[in-house]
Amino acid sequence: MELINFLSKPSDFSRRTGPNDKIVLSSRVRLARNIRGFAFPGFAKKAERVRAFEVLRPAIEATAAMADRFAGSMDTLDALDKQILVERHLISREHAAKGPGSGIVFNHQEILCVMINEEDHLRMQAIYPGLQLKKAFAAIDALDSDLESRLDYAVSKDLGYLTACPTNLGTGIRVSAMLHLPGLVLAEQINPIIQSVNKLGLAVRGLYGEGTEALGNIFQVSNQMTLGESETDIVARLDKVLAQIIEHEENGRQSLLEKKPKVLFNHIGRAYGVLSNAYSISSKETMNLLSLLRLGHDLGFLPGVERALVDELSIVTQPAHLRKKFSDELQPEERDLLRADMLRERLAGVPRPQCKALGDDASLDKPQE
Repeated sequence: MELINFLSKPSDFSRRTGPNDKIVLSSRVRLARNIRGFAFPGFAKKAERVRAFEVLRPAIEATAAMADRFAGSMDTLDALDKQILVERHLISREHAAKGPGSGIVFNHQEILCVMINEEDHLRMQAIYPGLQLKKAFAAIDALDSDLESRLDYAVSKDLGYLTACPTNLGTGIRVSAMLHLPGLVLAEQINPIIQSVNKLGLAVRGLYGEGTEALGNIFQVSNQMTLGESETDIVARLDKVLAQIIEHEENGRQSLLEKKPKVLFNHIGRAYGVLSNAYSISSKETMNLLSLLRLGHDLGFLPGVERALVDELSIVTQPAHLRKKFSDELQPEERDLLRADMLRERLAGVPRPQCKALGDDASLDKPQE
């Protein structure tokens, strides 16, 4: 089956909901595992990576959780399909560059996914919408136990699970959440929050992980330590920190609404204006403006509009998804034109934002003082 036919339609994917999903877009728990008798992927020669892949893929496919799955090797997926998987957060950018001996297996719900021979032999993850770290951990823990009964994991009695990178040694767990934090960004409080989170031993990264920008005011918060602390303790600690970040973001939004409603409405109104009228727009600008439109929805500025529409546009306007829809040969300038056409068409029926804080009839149809 073609990858694009197995993946959820963006319109369906964007309707997934979860606790606190106005702020927490998704919760992810990832485990790193390796098997005995094979060198770590980064040190293995091609033939050894291929042999490891031939052991790992059947074991993953045999698990109960992957009964309904997509499985493929990276050398048989074309570059466009790999980029779509990156945009869906199913594989890393580094894994997209892999060839023979590397692969991917994920289930139909796109909740469970396993990268084969990325940095480690196995990088498995569970992703749920909203704040559901405990549920994500339960799902990936069950898959891990099933695989451990089928494979000979590389484990040290003293150090725990052995990994290619020392920062993953021990539990091999990385717990993270994708957060939408426009309130803190607009209130210029995001840097103090990031500094406080870093002091707690957590990392804050951009939309696609380490070394990437926080496009669309989206930040990933995750643990850094994996040794000397149990998996459940790590999950609980991050859960507690996320609750505090959520509270800060809610307070930031409320403060802007109460103290600077015109400034806030101006940001959202301009975003609506550009998105619904532009004839050429980049992916980066689109992500940043859709973030403000999502904020406008969450604050009640867009009555009658489903948030799923904004979330869907955040997916379908990304470069690989555009190329898949129209043509793989699209140049960046052509993508910018088609992206703008799509946005104008999809937002044509969306009424202009309204702000009750500025008066019952305040909207973009009526100029503000």
